[in-house]
Amino acid sequence: MTSKREIKCPHCGLLSLYSPENIYRPFCSERCRLIDLGQWADGTYRVPLKPQDGYQDADVEGADDENSDLQRSEEE
Repeated sequence: MTSKREIKCPHCGLLSLYSPENIYRPFCSERCRLIDLGQWADGTYRVPLKPQDGYQDADVEGADDENSDLQRSEEE
């Protein structure tokens, strides 16, 4: 037996049916689902990362430069 319950839409707060019948769950509509997806895509939402020991932002920039040199050497 599948229970049907109503929850608040994560985007607009309206009540929406949380069941397999609602293809947009947990959202109330396709509009709210797409707005949320767009916010993930443009970086509005981010998953926080814990800093790792010995890891700094400068390391990432240097890694990109090293990788681009590696790609150039592989192409030659």
